[in-house]
Amino acid sequence: MKTSDFNFDLPEELIAQEPLADRASSRLLVVDGRTNDWTHKHFRDIKGYLKEGDCLVINNTRVLPARLYGERVGTGATIEVLLLVRRELDLWEVLVKPGKKARVGEKISFGGGKLVAEVMEVIEGGNRIIRFTYDGVFEQILDELGEMPLPPYITHRLEDKERYQTVYAKHEGSAAAPTAGLHFTPELLEEIRGLGVKIANVTLHVGLGTFRPVKVDDVLNHEMHSEYYVVEQEQADIINEAKAAGGRIFSVGTTSTRTLESVTDENGIVQPGSGWTKIFIYPGYTFKIVDCLITNFHLPESTLIMLVSAFVGKELTMQAYAEAVKEQYRFFSFGDACLFLTK
Repeated sequence: MKTSDFNFDLPEELIAQEPLADRASSRLLVVDGRTNDWTHKHFRDIKGYLKEGDCLVINNTRVLPARLYGERVGTGATIEVLLLVRRELDLWEVLVKPGKKARVGEKISFGGGKLVAEVMEVIEGGNRIIRFTYDGVFEQILDELGEMPLPPYITHRLEDKERYQTVYAKHEGSAAAPTAGLHFTPELLEEIRGLGVKIANVTLHVGLGTFRPVKVDDVLNHEMHSEYYVVEQEQADIINEAKAAGGRIFSVGTTSTRTLESVTDENGIVQPGSGWTKIFIYPGYTFKIVDCLITNFHLPESTLIMLVSAFVGKELTMQAYAEAVKEQYRFFSFGDACLFLTK
C-alpha cells in the first residue's frame, strides 16, 4: 500500500485560514458508505442523522497555548519553544527553533523573566527536555505569554484563542485541537441531547505528530506518534450501554476514533483506563466499536485520510474528497466537515 495512493490535488485557496463566525454554519458532506451516495448539508443538520439511543463520543482535551517566544539569556537571541509533552510538574519535552542555540544548560527567558526555562537534556530526534521556573501559577503565565500552536498551513493570526478550542474542552494537554469538534455549539449539543442521544467524553491529548507527513513510500513502514488518553469508567459505561441496546456510536474526529479503537476489546467492549496509544488505522483495519465518523477534510497522504479510507473504503473516500474540491468546501482545521455513515 503506497502513501501516494492517498494523494489528491487541493487548490491552496480552499485551505481555510480562519474559523467561521458561527461554528455550526460550516458545510457538511454526508457520505453514506452503504449506498456510496453523498449529500450536501450544513453542520447543524447533523442532528437529523442522530436518533434516540445513539451515542456521540467527543474528545474533551483542551489545547495549550503551547508556542512561546523567548530570548536566550546572555545573548538576547530569539528562540521559539513549542511544548509537546509534560513529563513532570515543571519538566517538559519541547521542540526548539533554532535548536543549535538550545544546548544543555542554556536558559531561555519569556515575558521579561516571568517564565524561565533551562535546557536539561537533548533527546532522540532533537527535541529538548526543559525545566521551567516561575513565580505564580504556571497555567496562568502560559495563558498570558503563549500562543496557540496553529498548524503550518494556517498563516493568519488567530485573534480569539477560544476559537481553536471546542466548546466542551476541559482537560489541558494538547498541542493541536481535535478539529472535528470545533463545529459544535452548546445549543446544538443540547438539541442532540434532546433527541435522546447520549454524549460520552473521552480524552486524547493531540500531539505534534498530527501535522507530520508520512515520509515513507510504503504505508506499512510508517511509525505513529504516541498520544496520551483517558477513558473513565462512567464514560465507558455510557458507550457500552448504548451499543448493547442497539444504538450507533458516532465518533467525533479521528482522535476520538483512535481512542475508542485503542480501548475496545475483541468483544466490542470499551475498557476504561489511561495510557499511551500508537494505533495506526489504515485500509484493512476492522473497526470494533465506531459506527459513524464525523471528521474534517484532511491533508493528502496523511495518516488521517488513511483512517477515513479504512472506515468507508479508499475509493469512496477519494471520490468524496474530489467532490468536496469540486464544490469548493473549506479544508483542514478551520474548514468544513464530513459525516461518514456505515449503519
